[in-house]
Amino acid sequence: MADFAWLVRRLKAMSVPEGVWRVSQKALQKSEEKRFRARKSDVTDTLFNEKVSALQLNVDRMHLNWNNNHFSLSTQIPLLGEYDYKAYKKQWNSGFQTRNKWPEQFSYALEYKQRDDIGDARTNWELNRHFQFALLAKDYAVSSDVKYLNEFIELFQDWNARNPFLWGISWTSVMEIAIRCSNWCYAWCFLKEAGVPAELLEQLRRGILNMTDYIVKHYSRYSSANNHLIVEAYAIGQTGVLCDYQPWIKLAVDILTRELPLQNYSDGVNKELSLHYQSFYMEAMSLMMRLLIKNNIEVPATWKPMLEKMCTYVADCMGDYGEVVVFGDDDEGKILDLQGGMNHYQYVLGMFSIMLDKQYTKLKGLECENLRWLFSVDERNIAQEKPLYLPPLSACYREGGNTVLRSKNHKILIGIDHAALGFGSIAAHGHADALSFQLFLKGHPVFVDPGTYIYHCDLDNRNAFRKTENHNTVCINGKDQSEMLGAFLWGKKAECELIDYMEDDDRVVLKARHNGFQPVIHTRDFHFNKENELVIQDVFNADGDKEIHFVITQEANVEILSNAVYIQTNGNVIEIKFSGNDFIAQKTKNVYSPVYGVKTETTGIMIRFTGRELVSRISL
Repeated sequence: MADFAWLVRRLKAMSVPEGVWRVSQKALQKSEEKRFRARKSDVTDTLFNEKVSALQLNVDRMHLNWNNNHFSLSTQIPLLGEYDYKAYKKQWNSGFQTRNKWPEQFSYALEYKQRDDIGDARTNWELNRHFQFALLAKDYAVSSDVKYLNEFIELFQDWNARNPFLWGISWTSVMEIAIRCSNWCYAWCFLKEAGVPAELLEQLRRGILNMTDYIVKHYSRYSSANNHLIVEAYAIGQTGVLCDYQPWIKLAVDILTRELPLQNYSDGVNKELSLHYQSFYMEAMSLMMRLLIKNNIEVPATWKPMLEKMCTYVADCMGDYGEVVVFGDDDEGKILDLQGGMNHYQYVLGMFSIMLDKQYTKLKGLECENLRWLFSVDERNIAQEKPLYLPPLSACYREGGNTVLRSKNHKILIGIDHAALGFGSIAAHGHADALSFQLFLKGHPVFVDPGTYIYHCDLDNRNAFRKTENHNTVCINGKDQSEMLGAFLWGKKAECELIDYMEDDDRVVLKARHNGFQPVIHTRDFHFNKENELVIQDVFNADGDKEIHFVITQEANVEILSNAVYIQTNGNVIEIKFSGNDFIAQKTKNVYSPVYGVKTETTGIMIRFTGRELVSRISL
């Protein structure tokens, strides 16, 4: 049973309309429980709603590039936590982090949060999103090699037999059903083109319609209406387009159009304040936009200007060496992967580069199989002639709250966080990292963000990766700037304010403050000379114990000498000199997660002092 105190806190974060909606959802779930608990039903066996029985999928409406002759024949998908796909490909109920399995329990009664006895639900869900189904169907369509079809049928039948509708971990999240439904749609199209037996196609059709009908009845709303809702609406719209079913198309487009200004700041920064969640959101929008364009359905006028701004922001966060500035949570979420692993940011920017008026990533030489299946050679060639967006040396997103700086030679990339904690009342994917920064040198991380590591188990580590002390910012009395009330729930939140921003040909100055340690106010100035020096000045309105944290890449050697710190990494030496009164520098051990599900330690530097000001001069 969920922790009662957490439940009370979560209820306080809800509005009255949300409470009413959740009560109605409970009533709907009760009726579904009566129907599907007594008799376990394969989602592909029969249609659960006769009103959609006449709907038929039309492969032509997907507009895949059947002339594509540049493809892979991979049969494996990457799993989160670097687990071996071959060992887990039929372990649909695996706990992954333990040897235990998720029980075959009715999904509405299955508690999946903080199950240290089983594992992380997010890790399990990656397998149950069925990227492998679309992958294997594509392999068979292009090769006619029956081994790929046999592999698909084996996995498809096994999954359906062991995952009855609304039973088990794979049915506990509407968004997970939406991503699975999307992959089934692509699998259906590839298998239809390959001419497989009609019964297999009919099974897929019934499953797609059942899942879409379920999403229509249960899509996220209110404080849960974040990126989950966007992906759910896209899945509804995709099936609607494939069936030419106007009610589903209209519902999807209406939701996506309504949410676009609600979930994104006017300068193009997504309110989740996580670059990867922005990319994930944008993938759903791009896949839906493509379907509308290809099927001559009007794209709402508000989409293009906002999506252009969102593309600009993502492009600004990417460096010349492939490095990317990412704050907040990153669970590596994606919707479609037809090659078994890819650069998600380049793929999403590539999609929009073809559909909008600029290249937001260089398309020539971009190896992304998704793009080759979604767009023709002519469409990609025409897009390569569009002007290439070149990120400026300094990009300050005043409303979104992030600033990205580059040196004149583009060897240094810096990201600064002066944003809100996260989106809405719960700020689910935010970290307590106000006024923190990241710095890359020649593509290599130097001052790092800790990453995410885990979601739905091991709460101590979930919290550790969100704590202030594990970010490149300041702690006072060892406290966090914002109050953690649950794995995806925050109470008191630090509020940031951009005080001043100035740029000329040779330097950038940014001044911001936050109130997370009230009554103490922390003000931080960043001075970057656009060459090789970053000066950070921390100012406080009161004396007291303070700690400035620097989290260093695990590849570095760190040495403390007198009033300076020396960092050696990848053939470079970085020096930090401090000026202030009565400070002490010492090494710390910090947590670091290079990819979701993987945890390691890295070195940190902590500067202890009690005064009101300290200057850190970083020379590269």
